[in-house]
Amino acid sequence: MDQQSQGQEPGVPKASPADKWKEIIRTVIDEYVTGERRQTEPAYKTELLDERQRRETLERRVNELVEENKRSRQMAEESDRGAQIKTELQRLGVQKVDMAFRIVKDEIVRRPDGGLVAKTADGERSVREYLSTFVQENPEFLPARIAGGSGASSPQRSGGSSPSVDLDKIKPGMSAEELQRVREHISQVAIQSLRGE
Repeated sequence: MDQQSQGQEPGVPKASPADKWKEIIRTVIDEYVTGERRQTEPAYKTELLDERQRRETLERRVNELVEENKRSRQMAEESDRGAQIKTELQRLGVQKVDMAFRIVKDEIVRRPDGGLVAKTADGERSVREYLSTFVQENPEFLPARIAGGSGASSPQRSGGSSPSVDLDKIKPGMSAEELQRVREHISQVAIQSLRGE
């Protein structure tokens, strides 16, 4: 009955003052640790957010650089393709290279192995073969073979040739001197024609 009068239940050992102090200290330490966590969690979250933003910014920049590299590589390949086509056109004697290039550039593509090939209705052909056929089918891109033709004026020849004769001045009753000059001029023109000048 002694125990009931002191307010303790039977069978439960009496807590010593040292145990009470241990419990109080444990509670205070738990409260301190919980408080510290609450204070440091916002700092960690802020750091994590900053780190995530930096990572996303770096990823975006890397993606931009990759795209820029692709564009630069594509431009270099296009430039190289154009140079190879123009070189081949010049080798074939095309006079208007830029105009011919604009016409054929869409049919010539780069293969996966890096070589150039012409895509035609008959299938793939080598660039040299395709451009040779193109030039043969379109001779207007080549320089003119014959500089003359009907209505073409002959170039002026330098030398001791006499002045040209006006056909309206040739008539019966010309002076002997004028008649001799016309005959010499006609013989010069005939000789030049026979020589092919």
